[in-house]
Amino acid sequence: MAAAMLGIALVSPPSSALFVLPPSSNSDWASPPTPFLLGASKASLSSSFHICRARVAWRLPTPRMVVSCSGSSQACLNPDANPELDQLRGKKIYRRDRQNVDLPAILPKNKKKPFPIPIQKMQRAARRDKKLAEMGIEKHLEPPKNGLLVPELIPVAYEVLDYWKVLIKGLSQLMNVVTVYGCSKCPEVHVGPVGHQIQDCSGTGSEQRRNHHSWVKGSINDVLIPIESYHMFDPFGRRIKHETRFDYERIPAVVELCIQAGVDLPEYPSRRRTSPIRMLGKKVVDRGGYVEEPKPPRSENCMSVLAELDTYAAQFEQPPLPASDTRRLAERTLKAYSTVRRGVRQLMKKYSVKACGYCPEVHVGPWGHNAKLCGAFKHQWRDGKHGWQDATLDEVIPPNYVWHLLDPNGPPLRTSLRRYYGKAPAVVEVCVQAGAEIPESYKPMMRLDIIIPDSEEARLVV
Repeated sequence: MAAAMLGIALVSPPSSALFVLPPSSNSDWASPPTPFLLGASKASLSSSFHICRARVAWRLPTPRMVVSCSGSSQACLNPDANPELDQLRGKKIYRRDRQNVDLPAILPKNKKKPFPIPIQKMQRAARRDKKLAEMGIEKHLEPPKNGLLVPELIPVAYEVLDYWKVLIKGLSQLMNVVTVYGCSKCPEVHVGPVGHQIQDCSGTGSEQRRNHHSWVKGSINDVLIPIESYHMFDPFGRRIKHETRFDYERIPAVVELCIQAGVDLPEYPSRRRTSPIRMLGKKVVDRGGYVEEPKPPRSENCMSVLAELDTYAAQFEQPPLPASDTRRLAERTLKAYSTVRRGVRQLMKKYSVKACGYCPEVHVGPWGHNAKLCGAFKHQWRDGKHGWQDATLDEVIPPNYVWHLLDPNGPPLRTSLRRYYGKAPAVVEVCVQAGAEIPESYKPMMRLDIIIPDSEEARLVV
């Protein structure tokens, strides 16, 4: 009774007992007095009980860690010196594998996209650059911010460009085996033998069609959304103006990123600097002068190379493949897709890629162009200019999520069962239906562990 009044816990554990290691905050814990037991001597107490002297809680918080205590009281007094605790810290007790993952939320069109980098961090960097400029100190720039190439990323750029060609060629061949549909009224895409019956169309005349989609035969641009950018001979040279926008050719943003990262294509020449540029604040002090852009050759061989880099030239019909080669082609195409995304992510950590915060426009280079082509939310306030910010990987290579079919030959998808369906990028869905194995990274969003019930069974689900 007295021990309970004093807030002392006396236990008689076996040789390996469990006790809770409390937090080390002094505000929540108080040191108890020396423990004692009525009617028992010190010798009997020490022989009958293994007492771990610990701080006793006057209010019990949530325990943080369970520590294995051996028979030695010294190990209990200093749990940090316990070798079993060290082993426990180095082990993963639970595997935190994701089972089902929700897709990223669709951003509203009447708001600006969030900044990938916190605005406070950008403001601190701007104030630091402004302070150095006022002191007359030039900004220290590392490659490729100073116009020089990064030698370690040149092989990565060549690898991305090679797999980009494999991806385009593989998709153009797989679309002869896998059917792709696109809605003629909205951007919805479906991969399967027949279009789904989910009523989520928001295009023109959707009210008369009760939000049903108007399916037409799709193309490779519905699977791999083309994101183009202006090709610039000198990214640090003159900026593109609205009047001079037709003097520059538009190519896929992935190809332009590879060119600026060190890939040499005779069709798209690029300036390679030998001396770095110098900047004072936001002003370029020395860029090595302006160099006139050479005219690229336009022969038949050059046109064939350009056709491999653009999805618009891959829409021609190709002969169908045998069933034995279709699966290998699907696996090779899926590997090319993952390699391109991984390589582009690695290049974007060094090379600047800008995206408009209101529309899908992308520009590869340190500064965005000045073409007044933005027609998104409140473009009148900006005089049609883009709101440039740092781009993300999904803005350069949009995943274009589509509904996943567990059984392509089964019944079409229905609106009442849409919460049981999963989604996947369109490229992944095409390759999976062609016979490729589902990658581990896309399994959580496909909801493969969910059994789709019948319409009558779905009514009984709470």
